[in-house]
Amino acid sequence: MPVKEPRRRWTGRSAMWQGFAGSVLLLLGSISVGWMATSVSPLIRTPLFILARTTPAAVITCTVMLCVGALLLLRAWLRLRQHLAGWDPSTRPLLVKALALWTAPMMLALPLFSRDSYAYIGQGRLMQQGLNPYTNGISALSNYYNLGPDTLWTEAPTPYGPVWLWLEQAAVGLANGSPELALVPFRLASLLGLVLTAVYVPRLAARHGFNPQRALWLVVLNPVLLINFIGSVHNDSLMLGLVVAGLYYASGRHPVWGIVLVTLSIAIKPITLIALPFAGLLWAGSQAGWLRKFGLWAATLGISMAIMAAMGLVNGLGFGWLAALNTPGTVWIWYAPVGLVSHVAGFVVTWMGGAGGVVTGVIQALGQGTSILVVVLLALVPVRTTPDAGLGAGPTAGSRYSQAVLRRMAWAFAAVVVLAPMIQPWYMVWLLAFFGVTGLKEGRVLRTVFYLSVFFMLIALTDQLSVFQWIPVVAVRSTAIGVSVLGALWIMLGDRKTRRLFRPSLATRDLMHDGRP
Repeated sequence: MPVKEPRRRWTGRSAMWQGFAGSVLLLLGSISVGWMATSVSPLIRTPLFILARTTPAAVITCTVMLCVGALLLLRAWLRLRQHLAGWDPSTRPLLVKALALWTAPMMLALPLFSRDSYAYIGQGRLMQQGLNPYTNGISALSNYYNLGPDTLWTEAPTPYGPVWLWLEQAAVGLANGSPELALVPFRLASLLGLVLTAVYVPRLAARHGFNPQRALWLVVLNPVLLINFIGSVHNDSLMLGLVVAGLYYASGRHPVWGIVLVTLSIAIKPITLIALPFAGLLWAGSQAGWLRKFGLWAATLGISMAIMAAMGLVNGLGFGWLAALNTPGTVWIWYAPVGLVSHVAGFVVTWMGGAGGVVTGVIQALGQGTSILVVVLLALVPVRTTPDAGLGAGPTAGSRYSQAVLRRMAWAFAAVVVLAPMIQPWYMVWLLAFFGVTGLKEGRVLRTVFYLSVFFMLIALTDQLSVFQWIPVVAVRSTAIGVSVLGALWIMLGDRKTRRLFRPSLATRDLMHDGRP
């Protein structure tokens, strides 16, 4: 034992530095295929960016670096799980250091795998010009295309709340026309969300009797979270950090403060309205009758909507964000079950001469209606807790109740995500956080997280890469797909160090071969 402990710490540090190397490669790859407002950006006129973005060989090389970097980050995360499986308190400093090292290079990268940050800039310009972003898309701006937003969203109203709109407006004002400078406040907001998540996910897990170090590794160091929140600069980072912090206080002795924080998350992205009834249940407590429950539900909604009304009064947009709640539902993706079924059915009906669009709309409406019904039922059905309820036994009855309520909330978010026509890779991170703070078991459940992490990592790596029109995009995308898929298969099936996490039957044989974990 005296020999193995130093070895465990050394190998844990080895995984930490491997993840740092992966993050550096992501930074270097972003120079070529990260997103920029190319027509107005001064960066494109510098020799480095000219070479990196206009030469096919350089673009393909950077694409390889990007994919290898993400795979190294994924492998490092898995290796930390193997080296630190005891999760004693001494592992926390290493996990915090790993989080800092893995995050820092991506803070300097161009936005990866998403152009949403440029949509944020466009919406900030709308606010500056006095246009209502809840009724106007970015296309209402002159020369909007120069900003580089995804055309998917240029006609759509913003789906964001007033706090995020203010941040967008401030970012554009401070940048004075520079898209690169305008990105800085968004990156800092993403970092703040990451810090909040890193603080409150372990605290919530500990409150429910689960290891906080394991929760920190499982949720916050997950490469899907880091790439989508920091690399892609998604505002979901701040949304998630605020809602997790709010739920922590709502489940303790400061329910009103918790509701305020949840409301601030709604003012980033209104999807976290789903958390409000469960915050009300936490406030009511395990012994509450129906009168107390409905009274505190009303108080929860009243506090939250009063804050949102005050914000709407200040910005002059009122509750315009309510009408924009359906904005994400206007698109679909092939791996979303409702999206796939609705569009296949619509195609078949159209092919047969029928109204395929109507069929698609009906199926998607049924999915949305079902998800709302599930949320309502999960909030209304009485929460019963026993020490052997299958959710894990927290140290007190109050913590078991909090755990059961938040597990209900996690399933409510899962219903909304799974029954939507569009599932973004970062939606997985919401669910991972909500399920993670209420306990995710070893074995099949954890392996499912591993497989989903690999899947959504591949989706990111093979989806949105910024490539000029004269660069052979088929070659670039084929390279990304080939390197990513082969690398993921090697991690899952070929690497004797990591494949045992995906195929436990290989664990004994690999341990005998290696002579060590």
